[in-house]
Parts: sequence; structure tokens; C-alpha cells
Amino acid sequence: MKILISPISLEEAAAIIEGGADIIDIKNIKEGSLGANFPWRIREVSDFVHKHGVVASATLGDLPYKPGTAALAAFGAASSGADYVKAGLYGMNTYQEAYDMMAGIAQAIRSVNPSLTVVASGYADYRRFGGLNLHDLVKAAKDTKCNVVMVDTAIKDGSTLFDALTMDELKEFVALGHEAGMEVALAGSVKFEHAEKVFETKADIVGVRGAVCEGKDRSTTISAKKTREFCDLFRKMEAELNGSLSKAVC
Repeated sequence: MKILISPISLEEAAAIIEGGADIIDIKNIKEGSLGANFPWRIREVSDFVHKHGVVASATLGDLPYKPGTAALAAFGAASSGADYVKAGLYGMNTYQEAYDMMAGIAQAIRSVNPSLTVVASGYADYRRFGGLNLHDLVKAAKDTKCNVVMVDTAIKDGSTLFDALTMDELKEFVALGHEAGMEVALAGSVKFEHAEKVFETKADIVGVRGAVCEGKDRSTTISAKKTREFCDLFRKMEAELNGSLSKAVC
């Protein structure tokens, strides 16, 4: 399982690399769950993490239904050095709207570099604001040939991914994404104590920020120590799980 951690600055990115994360997901928490950072900041952090052999991701924002605006933002992020470009499908609630958005976003990204990873992100707490349901999210991501489908939480009030969705719903979401040929990422106030549940879903990527910040508060600064502890926990659990599976096969 890949570990994605979201910094807002070069200094935080350095702490995350020291901690051992796989994907550095550059965002701006002042503008929402998937708030977009500035192009020059994305370039600065991307150049830095690439020197350390780490993948850079950039968020486009919690987007309204404006396909042209979203495509232009995607072009900018793709041109700024990100390997993954992630769109938050916040302001839409139908398959067709999600399709229109991701079709334009994917085309814009691939016009810059066909090898970049396109991520369609919905929201686990979509019921709280009348957002896009998970089935339409996966279908739109599949039909626009996205590489990754993801859920996060839009409302950061202490509720987590696991408050918003049942384990059965999460497992179904992951299974649908895999059946569609995509990797699946889970985020949304995921904590250390959620590790076992995350592995149970069989997701490919887990994303965090608050869990590795000082005081477990996403508005504070990311800690290299907490990042290392989080990464070590997931690596240990993955090794134990793989060991158990090997024994079962034997």
C-alpha cells in the first residue's frame, strides 16, 4: 500500500520525505479538503521531491461544475511538475456532470504528458452536502480512463472516512474501482488506529495529513517523527499481512 501525505510547503515536504512517504500530495488546506496550491509552489516541491526519487501529486481544488475552468487548472498542474493530478468532484451530483469534468481534465493533463496519473476524487461524506455518489464516481472515472479513483472527506469537523461510510460501502467502492482497472485511494481524517480497517478494504493508497501533524491537527505543521511512525506502522502491518498470506498459500 502506498502512503500519500499532503504538505502545503517545501519544509513540510522535506519532513515527509524524511518520514518515508511514497507520494507527496501538494495542496492548500486554506481552500478546502483538496484545495489547490500555487503553480510555483507545485513546481518547487515537485522539483525537490523528484531529486529524492519520490512521486509528486497536486490537487486542483474542491471543484464546482465548470469543465473548462477545471481543464485549464489541470493543464497548469500538469505543467508544473506533478506526476499525479487530482480533481475533487465537489460541485456535481450526477454521472454526466462528473464525466464532463473528468473528460476535460484528463484530456488537458495528457496533452501535457500522456504518462501522468489522473485521479478522480469524490467524497465519502457526499450525503452531507448532496454530492456525487460512489457508483457514479467510479463509472465516470472509468469511462474517462482515469488511473486512480479516490474518496476523501469534504467536511473537516472531526468526522472520519469511517464515520461517513460503512466498511461494506468502502469494500464495495474499492472492489468497483479494481474491477474498472483503476487503483483506489482512501483518505478522510484517517488515523493511526484505522490502519487495520484500511488494509481490510484492500485499497492501494492511503492518504493523510492531520494524523501526522503536530497535535493531530491538520492546520498545524507536519511532523517528520509522526510521519515515520505512521509509515512504519503501515509497513509493519503490510509485512505481517503478506507473511500470513504466504503461510496460508503454503
